[in-house]
Amino acid sequence: MANVPSFVVPATPLKPAIPVRRLATPVARRFYQICLAMVADSLAEAGLTPLQYGTLTYLNKETGEPGIDQVGLAARLGIDRNNVGVILAELEARELLERRVDPADKRARRLYLTSKGERLYRRLVPENSATNERILAPLSPRERETLFDLLIRIIQANAIYARPGAGRRKRADNRVDPHSS
Repeated sequence: MANVPSFVVPATPLKPAIPVRRLATPVARRFYQICLAMVADSLAEAGLTPLQYGTLTYLNKETGEPGIDQVGLAARLGIDRNNVGVILAELEARELLERRVDPADKRARRLYLTSKGERLYRRLVPENSATNERILAPLSPRERETLFDLLIRIIQANAIYARPGAGRRKRADNRVDPHSS
């Protein structure tokens, strides 16, 4: 092996690429997996999950919609109201957001970031932007625009399927009928 030129044997063995079938679902799943992992890594220091950061994104004063309600936030995040409630409770416990009674409907609550939540969001924006740039780094600016245009067209054409819980298997009823034998 000592007589073999270094360009023949790599110093670090290359990992073979994991094959991905050229079908929408496996490609989309793998892309989502990569995006989620990279964003989660960028938020780890702040102790936030991607959905918690998404909540800050939708509620911040600069580019968000402060004052939306839980149902509106759930729709924007693409998750159900119960899951958004868990996220809100976690952020509220960290004093990053507050719920205020809606003056028009005393049963409803409007959502706002606290000053601490606003500061954290502003601090995280540059790192999150850089992470999104790293995700798209293999593409040219024109290819990025094409990717977004195509994905948005697919999403809009299939919007009826973009709802929380779509595609989940129904739980099997494992109870035994005492009258059957």
